[in-house]
Amino acid sequence: MGAHSAAVRHVSTRGARRPRPELWSAQLARVPYVEGVALQERLRARRQAGEIPDALLLLEHPPVYTLGRRTGPADLPMGEDFYRSRGIDVEASDRGGRVTYHGPGQVVGYPIVAVSDVLEYVRSVERALVAALADSGVEAGVREGLTGVWVEDRKIGSIGVHVSRGVTTHGFAVNVDNDLEPFDWVVPCGLAGVRMTSIRSETGAEGEVECFRRRVAFRLAEALGRRQRMVSVPRLERAPELESALA
Repeated sequence: MGAHSAAVRHVSTRGARRPRPELWSAQLARVPYVEGVALQERLRARRQAGEIPDALLLLEHPPVYTLGRRTGPADLPMGEDFYRSRGIDVEASDRGGRVTYHGPGQVVGYPIVAVSDVLEYVRSVERALVAALADSGVEAGVREGLTGVWVEDRKIGSIGVHVSRGVTTHGFAVNVDNDLEPFDWVVPCGLAGVRMTSIRSETGAEGEVECFRRRVAFRLAEALGRRQRMVSVPRLERAPELESALA
């Protein structure tokens, strides 16, 4: 009887399904770009050390143009003084790609994620954005040879990443309820003549930022095969217990 019971327990343990790893998602308010970069760098170091699981920061930025590694002078034809006179900062970035714009009403996501295949990771982010936009009533997709997410010939979501020692920083930006005019003053993503759009432009819906944040957090966790857990930034920086999250 005792041997039989032990065998049953042994089979039950072997058949147990391991829980999926977690994606810790933190919702922030409006964060200056340089502060957002500094936070990413601190969390990346913790992820590289195995002190936190994969994480996602969702936030907005005050008006800013960020310059990817391949940005050239022709991408900012008005000159930096013009942009700053209109209240838009200009900041260098170590992400891939060229110039893009961030501003209030745009949802910016910074996944701090361990990856082994960068191209597949980018495709996963694209799939998550397409699914979250569908949840918001916008039919979007990808275009051959181009990174990002599009509504027909109009770009609605941009992606630019940096990977250091196997962990990502930077990420994606989706136009939800933001002013699109600043895109007209640069060559966004190095694509001359590209038209930008937003959820509000496509559906007429206003005030969708909070709803879209929740949708994209869920869809990114799904695309990465993670369980989402909502946490605060202080918890991410302290991370008191990790056994279940890193299982």
